[in-house]
Amino acid sequence: MTPSRLLQNKYAHRALTLIFLLTVTLTMSAQWTAQEDEGGIPAYNAGPPPKGTKLPALLTKADLWGADAQFPYQTHAYELASKIPTVLHQQPCYCYCDRMGHNSLHSCYENTHGAQCSTCLKELYYSYQQHQKGKTATQIRAGIIKGEWKQIDLQSAATIN
Repeated sequence: MTPSRLLQNKYAHRALTLIFLLTVTLTMSAQWTAQEDEGGIPAYNAGPPPKGTKLPALLTKADLWGADAQFPYQTHAYELASKIPTVLHQQPCYCYCDRMGHNSLHSCYENTHGAQCSTCLKELYYSYQQHQKGKTATQIRAGIIKGEWKQIDLQSAATIN
């Protein structure tokens, strides 16, 4: 094979590799975009945990400090979360943290993620308010899916009881 033919093959191989990588990248990014744009519902549990199953522990107000406890609504959210863990277990979280392993809104309050994310905080306050009104976890989930949680004002949320 001539040197010019080897060079052509080398460039052809590189071009095919780049086209392949571009195709894979576009396919993967289109999948994420479609999930958000087309109303993909994040992970949640359709019902309460089976009898005898203990949910992972939620952090407490005392576990938060620094940026995680900068505003009263952050620590208050963890107080309320401890009152409705089974409800939270059955709710999706629209910050799409299921991509990092969370399986419901409950997961957000097992660590400091819930204190750092306005979506998680608003969904928690919405869930708590609706639970106080006597709504079931399924009804609350329907409201979350509709986006009703977006109406929560975090600045006044610390007064919710």
